[in-house]
Amino acid sequence: MATGDKLNQSLRTFIERQNMFFVATAARDGRVNISPKGMDTLCIVDDNRIVWLNLTGSGNETATHVLDTPRMTLMFCAFDGNAMILRVYGTAEVIHPRDSRWKHLVSQFKGFAGSRQIFDVAIDLIQTSCGTGVPEMQFIRSRGEVELVPFYESMGADGVDDYWRKKNLASIDGTPTGIFSPED
Repeated sequence: MATGDKLNQSLRTFIERQNMFFVATAARDGRVNISPKGMDTLCIVDDNRIVWLNLTGSGNETATHVLDTPRMTLMFCAFDGNAMILRVYGTAEVIHPRDSRWKHLVSQFKGFAGSRQIFDVAIDLIQTSCGTGVPEMQFIRSRGEVELVPFYESMGADGVDDYWRKKNLASIDGTPTGIFSPED
């Protein structure tokens, strides 16, 4: 196991090769959340910072947790090639489409329908482990670009807004997600 407080070129290359990553968060009270993420939704800003684009889903736990306790862990696993697990620990900030930083940060990603938040993660610890317990698997396709994105494209902006109001206002523990400003 190796540890450090920032990414290096080898770890950056490893992250860029992965087709998916996992996000773990927890509020002070309630449940721990772990979410798989994919598509082209992660950007390494520098050796101490990662931003990732959160697309609309049936829940919004990550946003709720970060508002309460900004701790976040990103985990990357090698499902092919040499075995390795990389955990990136840090402090996250949630940026919504209404926020002033949104326009600049979202320009680093493809224009995905249903883009909901961006999480800006300041890295404070990096840890690698062997990963030999992770199965070797073959990547076939990204479901997101053929199923998820067209689903939200067909809704249009107003439909996505309605979906957020129905499914993304509170966590499964009933805590507000902050998806809308208090004036909305």
